[in-house]
Parts: sequence; structure tokens; C-alpha cells
Amino acid sequence: MSRKLPLPVGTTNYKKICEDSYYVDKTLLIKEILDEKVNVALFTRPRRFGKTLNMDMLRTFFEKTAEDTGRYFRDKKIWQQGEKYTSQQGQYPVIFLSLKDIKARKWQYAFDALKYIISVEYMRHSELKRSSELEEADIELYNRIVKNQAGYMEYVFSLQALSRMLHQHHKQAPVIIIDEYDTPIQEGFVNGYYDDAVEFIRSFFSAALKDNSHARQIVMTGILRIAKESIFSGLNNIRVFSVLDKKFSEFFGFTTSEVQQMAAYYEQTDKLPELKAWYDGYKFGDTEIFNPWSVINYFSNNCQAMPYWVQTSANTIIQEILKTYNDDTYRNLHALLGKTEVQSIVRTNIIYPKLKEPQTNILGFLLMTGYLKSTGTELDARGDYICRLSIPNKEIKTIYYNEILSLLTEDIGENTVMNLANALYDKDAAKIKEALNKFMLKTISYYDNLKENYYHGLMLGLLAIGESNYDIRSNRESGLGRYDIQLIPKKSALPGIIIEVKAADKDAGVELSKLAQTALKQIEEKKYDTELCAQGVNDIIKYGVAFKGKTVEIVTN
Repeated sequence: MSRKLPLPVGTTNYKKICEDSYYVDKTLLIKEILDEKVNVALFTRPRRFGKTLNMDMLRTFFEKTAEDTGRYFRDKKIWQQGEKYTSQQGQYPVIFLSLKDIKARKWQYAFDALKYIISVEYMRHSELKRSSELEEADIELYNRIVKNQAGYMEYVFSLQALSRMLHQHHKQAPVIIIDEYDTPIQEGFVNGYYDDAVEFIRSFFSAALKDNSHARQIVMTGILRIAKESIFSGLNNIRVFSVLDKKFSEFFGFTTSEVQQMAAYYEQTDKLPELKAWYDGYKFGDTEIFNPWSVINYFSNNCQAMPYWVQTSANTIIQEILKTYNDDTYRNLHALLGKTEVQSIVRTNIIYPKLKEPQTNILGFLLMTGYLKSTGTELDARGDYICRLSIPNKEIKTIYYNEILSLLTEDIGENTVMNLANALYDKDAAKIKEALNKFMLKTISYYDNLKENYYHGLMLGLLAIGESNYDIRSNRESGLGRYDIQLIPKKSALPGIIIEVKAADKDAGVELSKLAQTALKQIEEKKYDTELCAQGVNDIIKYGVAFKGKTVEIVTN
């Protein structure tokens, strides 16, 4: 293989990538932004899908500097679009704020970080320090912010003030770019300072974005569209382009053709099926998208398939959701892990505190953050999205399993989970019962009114540890009906496993051993082993499992 350009692992500096790395050309984003003529555009995409690199590319294109930055674009697609677009290059002052690193456990630390980022951006425009176009009061404000001596309200209005000062000095309204605007809000939710974060960010944006005649164009990115009433109150000029919108759909993440070109460049076209299984599956608008972070790391790591995306951030929000253990969460979880699509209303406006409320539909959140994909989207009469949702690929599936296992081992210990898995393979009903009872004693309240869906999801979660050895399926047709859970072995030495779950009301006078026998009998009568037999699996273990409150009975063939 001839010497190839390195891939930009972890690099978001557009100029550096253009100089010495492989670059997937996304410069037509510039054309679309100019053509769309949106005053304030917000692009919401999952983390590590190229938002920061694209924003740095916009800054490099628009910003007026002493350097000839046109040289970074002359061999790119935007330069082929003609003078209408190339004439915009290097013509404007640019304000660039990235909030992606505002991650702190206390609001005071987060606010200190915000002040520092604002101060650094002010310093980047040092031409204002002695500008003859500015009033003395503006220069004094500039100096206070640079020296970290400004008051709270001066920071609230600092973005608006900087845009006004740059407009007055340069006689050109600046382009404002705000990357990962919602990071402080998410951190506030996780760490207990949500109200403080929202109060500052709402005022900060409102002052700068609402009818700001000193801004030529404003471009923002984030993971979520935070509900209007909490952040964008009064901002009628903002347009949001989410993963469900067709416009701009190809500019964040890699398209199929871009991955094919990359594979051809690195002489790895035989790896395309593996790439697709692990990192494809996203659907932004009508465009099929690969996870760019994972694809880059895959090629950089000698084409070793593994979950790279999960390593980039703690999945704290997913953990909060899974900890609720409510019936809807488990019903949707076991359907998704069982490779079944879930149809749901998806609202793109997110209010973080409601994520902890049991009645909240969290599927929209999981879609926006990259943990689900929409295979079909329609609008109902009220303007809500109706989506068919599923897990995108192998990488995301491992995240669900790992987070479920993390919570389970935290509750009952890793040894108990491992003992459960081994007991299943060994046909040891007594040990399975022991592990389940231990889990339920620690995690289930006596007052919980638990239904069969809950226990079905519980079993599915506990079985996640077998993902490396089994293809785990749920609620699929086989024989004369639909089994609850089936484990299809990936290795010939392992048995196939079928589990039927029953649940009785905790106050009902039901004999659990008989209910478990009924479940086992259903497996036989409905011939649920048909699918396994068709795949040549001869050793099949069948379990009837019956729950009531915190107790369980298990019978096997």
C-alpha cells in the first residue's frame, strides 16, 4: 500500500486537517447556508458527528484576517460554485464561541469557564482595544471582560456588545458562530445546577440573537433543541434543522459515497460490509449516514471493529433513563433490543427535568442524541412527528447492553450477573432463581404494581451479558405464535435458549410453580423452537419463568 494521508482522529481544526490529513469535503455547507438566508440557524446532531469541524470551517471561510485563508478552499467544492460564493470568503469579522468544554460539577465553576471563554474571544479581537470607532465606555467594557473584572449582567450582554463593537469598527456586521450551545445545560441537569445554567444561557442568547442588527448571520450547533420556553423564549427568527429535516442532512456525518471513497483511498473496500454493520444505519432527513468518529477510528486502528463512539463521553443521561425501571422504558427497551421497531410520537423540543418523570416519552431524546434512528417519519395533524424507531447498528447496541449491565452489576454485583449467565447455559434453574431473587430484593419496591412487560424487560436486560455468544431476540414469530425471548447461539457448542415469561398480580392467589409450568407448556404447544431447529440448533433449553412481586419460580425441560 502506498503512503496515505493520516486520518484526523480527534482534530477539529479545519486548516490543520486541510494541510496534512484526509478531509471529507463538506464545504458545500457554506453554499447552502448562504442560499437559505436564515438569520439564526441551529443544527442539532449527536456528539462527534462533525459539528465543531464544520463550524471551524465556516469561521475559516468567512473571517477577515491578515492571512490568505482562501488557499484552504481553492481545491474544495465551494470554489467550484462561482464568484457569488467565493466573493464572500474572508470578508467579515467572526465571533466564534464553543461551549463544548463547559463541563463542571458546580455552577460557579461552569460560570467561571463561560467567563473565560468569553474573555478569550474578546482578546482575539484585540483591534477593538484602541479603536477610534468606539466610545470610551465600550473600550472600558472590553478591558473589564478581558481582565475578568466584569459584572454578571455585563457577561449576560457580552455577546451582544461584542457584535455591536465589531460592526462599528469594521463597518461590517459579524458572523456569529456558537458551537455546542447546550453543553452547559446538559451538565447543569446532570450535576444539579440546571436552573442557574438555563437562566444565564437564556438571557445571554436572547440579548445577542433577538433582532440583532449587528449580526450578519448566526449559526449554532447543539445536540438537542431545548424547549423554546426554557431557552429560546421570544426568539421567532431561529430555524432548527434536526436529524428529522431533509435540508442540510448530508453535511454532518459521512454519506455512503463518502465512506466508499475513503475505503477505496485506503485500499480497504472489502471492509465495507463490516463498516456498514457497525457504524451505518443513521437516517438524517432522507440521507443515510455513517458515524464519522467511528469510521475514522476504524480505519486508523487497522480496521478493527469496536465501539469507538461510546468511549468519547460518559453516557450519564442514558443511565438516568434506565434507572427509572418503569414499564414503558422496559417495554420499549426489550422491543428495540429484540430488533423490533417501535412507533412513537417524537417531540424535538426537550425539557431536561421531564426526562426523569416516568410518563415522559424519552424516545425523542434517544433519537436526537444518536441512540436511535428513524426508519420512517410522518407528520400528524398537530404537527408532531410519528417515527418508526430502531437501534442503528452494532455499535449502539453494545452501548445499551453495556449500560444495562453496568446498572445491574452496580445493583447486585458482577458475580451474580455472571452466575445467572452460566446457570442459563448449564440448565440450573435453582441458580437462576437465586440470582433473580437477589436482584429483585435490592431493586423492586413491594408497592410497585409490576406487569409482565416489566419482568420481560428485566430478563432481557439480565441476558445482555450473553450478547457476545448469542443473538438475543424478543417478541418474534416462530411456530404457532410469538415467543418472549430467544437466544440463538453464535457458536455451535452452545445450546439454544427459549424463555417464556408470565406474571401474576402480587395480591393474587396464584401458585407460581403452576404458572411457570404453564409458560413452559406454551413453548411446547406453540412450537417456539421452530426457528432454532430451522437453523440447525439441536440442543435447546426451554425455560418457563413466573413472577409475582419480588418472587420468582422457574421450570425447565
